[in-house]
Amino acid sequence: MAHQPDPPTPIFEEEILSPDTAKAATAGASPLAFVALIVGNVVLAIGPWFVRMADVGPVASGFWRLALAVPFLLLIARASGQRFGRMPGKLWAATLVAGVFFAGDLSSWHAGILHTKLANATLLGNISSFFFAAYGFIIARTLPGRWQVVAMALAASGTVMLLGRSYHLSPDHLLGDLLCLIAGLAYTGYMIAIDRARSRLGTWPTLSLATIVSSALLLPAALLIDGSIWPQHWGPLVALAIGSQVIGQGLLVYAIGTLSPVVVGLVLLCQPVVAAAIGWAAYGEKLGTLDLVGALAIAASLVLVRRGRAS
Repeated sequence: MAHQPDPPTPIFEEEILSPDTAKAATAGASPLAFVALIVGNVVLAIGPWFVRMADVGPVASGFWRLALAVPFLLLIARASGQRFGRMPGKLWAATLVAGVFFAGDLSSWHAGILHTKLANATLLGNISSFFFAAYGFIIARTLPGRWQVVAMALAASGTVMLLGRSYHLSPDHLLGDLLCLIAGLAYTGYMIAIDRARSRLGTWPTLSLATIVSSALLLPAALLIDGSIWPQHWGPLVALAIGSQVIGQGLLVYAIGTLSPVVVGLVLLCQPVVAAAIGWAAYGEKLGTLDLVGALAIAASLVLVRRGRAS
């Protein structure tokens, strides 16, 4: 009898499915994905602390965050068995678009921080939370449910209470505010592109390709804006790469492939809460009663959005 050839090895670890089918197939993993999403956002919120500690410019720190993470991401992709292989054109397009948007987000937000108050930058940079949630309703062709409306209202009011007291509108901050607003819009585009790519591609190939594209775009931007990009101390940049890009973005990209955009969008608001706590602990930026009430409102919104998903 002639030897039968072995079945072909799948290109990706995950079977290529339609976006709706893929998320339905992984619905059972949503509690784990929800925990991963929260942990990822907590880790991402620590990133600006390392940016402040770095001895290079803000755009250069964004470049090193990505460039230093690439070898780790490729090794993890190889170890996990999630192969790149021959990808359909739409997947290449989605990952390339994600990389372009992410480069725009990092460069705009990091530059904006230099020209506005930190509270302004945090508030405007997090508008992606609500735009990505709105994207979820658009692709689902449905209106938000009762619990989702309550959760979004709590999240919005909590964000304003937590950061609005420190927000200050001034002509001196106009450039920085606009850059941070652009960053928030770019991050929305990044997450939408990641959502499309993750419907058919594994976590680590998606993140690896997007990171490579972003780092290639940020290098000339860093040279143009910051001039010198070579650091004297690598510690903060390595911590930024492993913490924010490998762990934080890795968990976020995994969760985006499983959870709805509404849940992902609201959980992003964990970051201002954690950032406020870091500012309190590390820099003596005390939180008032209104700040604490805002943090509790955001926490309550996360509980409610989970309840709405269960319903």
